[in-house]
This record gives sequence, structure tokens and C-alpha cells, in this order.
Amino acid sequence: MSASASDHYDVVVAGAGPAGAQCARDVARRGYDVVVLEAEREAEFPRQSNKSTGGTFPAMLSGFGIPDDVVMNFTDNVVLEAPNEYFVQYQPGAVLDFAAFKRFLVRDGRDAGAEYRFETRVSKPLLEDGEIIGVQYGGGNAVRGDIVVDATGPAAALAKKLGVSALERGNQAIAVEYEMEGVELAADGYADLTDAMMLRLDHDIAPGGYSWIFHTGDDTAKVGLCYIQNEAYERHASPGMRIDDYLERWLDTDPRLTNAEHIDGKQHRGSAHIQLPGGLSTDNFMAVGDTVPTVDPLWGEGIHGCMESGRAAAITADHCFIASERDTSAETLSRYDESWHTRVAPQARTRLLTSRLLYHASNERYDTFVRDLRRMDSEALQKADKGNLRALSKLFHVSDGPLLARMLRTLRA
Repeated sequence: MSASASDHYDVVVAGAGPAGAQCARDVARRGYDVVVLEAEREAEFPRQSNKSTGGTFPAMLSGFGIPDDVVMNFTDNVVLEAPNEYFVQYQPGAVLDFAAFKRFLVRDGRDAGAEYRFETRVSKPLLEDGEIIGVQYGGGNAVRGDIVVDATGPAAALAKKLGVSALERGNQAIAVEYEMEGVELAADGYADLTDAMMLRLDHDIAPGGYSWIFHTGDDTAKVGLCYIQNEAYERHASPGMRIDDYLERWLDTDPRLTNAEHIDGKQHRGSAHIQLPGGLSTDNFMAVGDTVPTVDPLWGEGIHGCMESGRAAAITADHCFIASERDTSAETLSRYDESWHTRVAPQARTRLLTSRLLYHASNERYDTFVRDLRRMDSEALQKADKGNLRALSKLFHVSDGPLLARMLRTLRA
């Protein structure tokens, strides 16, 4: 059936972030009709949604064919800082120009046959007999599809109305970041951050969260912080301080940043939920990216998970369409749920528990944690990063028992 004649598509994607754009890219390459509806204006895209630090790793770049020209800087090391300690691990990575990365995905998807409609804000699902058959946007306009994919991020414009999303405000992380020049990358007493991505655990800077410096070349870096406004934040927060105030205080007190200057127009804000997903799919519908959410709960890397979820949704759609009779039922689409838990975010529960333990620990415990990391061999570190319980147990102390018990109770709630 002609999409242009009927305004009906095989797949309708709401949102042109990494997850939605990658889903459309893969669906189009398989020869299906797909349209992406994006709220922003194309001439400015992604001005409002340029919210990621852009830190990622070679597996994402090679696995999804991302060109070097959207990379600001290729990095060699990952650095984890505590108030008085630091740990350096060799781990090649890349800091993306996130806006250029998103524009590449749109351009490449179009080359594959995907249609994009900008200035098209999806408002709610189009329902028939209680099932989603498309989306509504603008002043009562609609577009139909055999499968609808919600890639609208934390807004979850469709998933919430379908009862699929269960995003909780108490699990929402907020972030602010500046791109800066004049950064002192090798200050005395600190790890050398040349060609490195650094995360810092320090409640004085980011209560209940973490801060970062990602080297982007020469003397420039992305500098920011995020936290969740939960009990850990409340316990460590300073009265009257907002997230911007914490960042400005860090810039004023860290010798690596005191002489640095903001690059004009390069300030980014964003949010994501750090929690296990509720639902992922239902009849004719899947949710991808930060809508469900896919951000790594341990280290905060979100791009790779978003891309994997978009690909998993596209593979699932293909499975629905290649049958002798198209089957987009909830039962068939549950293959996406299985893929999400095994490939997109494996060991999600264990990693979430570990992240909650980290962000609720004290500054003194952060120093001990970093010292423990330095004692572990590389194989054990890799297993711990993947959520291996035996490897993670080497980072726990007997004194962590009460905190571990409390975090387990909150995870089960």
C-alpha cells in the first residue's frame, strides 16, 4: 500500500533521538515504509534535544557504522575519581559531537528510504477497539502504522497513555553540562585527563550523583554533573542550591576548571530515568531508548543502549512482517522484551542495585571503593562492569550490609 497515498506506514516512529533514528534506519534498510515524527524544527535540530555528553565506546561506533567525522575526540582512558583518590583504566572510547551524530542518523536513514517529518509533535495514540493503530499530532492530524514505536524519551508521550511506561519522578536524573576551553588537563594531584573520560563521585559536587570531565581535544572538554533528587540527594544537598549552583561551585573550586571559560552557546541540559523498565511493548507497539529507559545505571552511558534498543525493535518488526500473515500482536512483539533484557540491558537489576549502592554511599566509602578498584585485575574489572555478582562481591565490605539490605528492599518495591 502506498504510504503517501494513504498516510499509512509499516512503522511509525515518534522521536528522532538515537533510538528512534536507528530504528527507522534499520527498518528502512529492510525495505519497509517508515516515517519518523520529530517535534523540533529541522533547521535547528537538535537544538532542544542536544543533551548527551556523547561519551561512548568502539563497539557502538563499529556496530552501527558511525563515521569518524561526528567524533570530537578519541579517548584512551576512563578515570574514576573520589574526593581523595582516583583510578585510571585503559579503555578506548570516543566523545561524540552529539548534534552532528543525530543529524548523521537522520541523513543516513533518509538515504535508506526513511521519511522524516519535523515540527510534528506527537500528542497521543490513535486507538481503534482499544489498540493503537497510529498517532495523533498537531491540530488533530493523524498517521497510521502497523507498528508504532515510542522514542520520545522521558516524556513517553505514547507509552504513558497506553499504560506501558512506569517512569517514576523519584528515579529521574537531571543533568547540566558546559563545553569549555582553557581546561587544565594535567593539574597537580589529579589524574592526567588528556584523551580521557572522567567520572567523579563526590557528594560535595554532585549530591547523590556524579560529575564528569570528558576531553574533547586541545584544552577543551565537556564538564557537567547530574543527580537524582532522591533520599541520597536530600541527605547530602546544600539548602537552596540548584543544579546550576553546584556546577558553578565546582568550576570555582577545582584547579582544573578555575581558568576555563564556557564556549558560547554550548550548554546542554537533559534528564533520564535510572530504574528498571515497566512494560516494553503491547499490541502494535514498542517503546525504545530513554522512554523505557536504556541508560546504563552504573556508568550513565546511554547512547549504546538506545541504539541497541532501536535495532532490537527493528528486528522485531521484521519478524512480524515476514510471516505469511502480518502478526503485530503483543505476544509476537514480546520478542522485543526478551531482546531488551538479554542484549540491550543485560544484568539490569544487578547493575541498578550497584548504582544505588554507589550513589548512596559516603564520600569516605568512595575513596575506599576507588582503592579497591586499583587492587582488582583487569579480568575481574571487566566482569564487574558487566554485572557479574562474584566480581562485584570483591567491591563490597561487611560494613556495606545495612545499605545493601536497604537498597534490595527499594529494588523489590
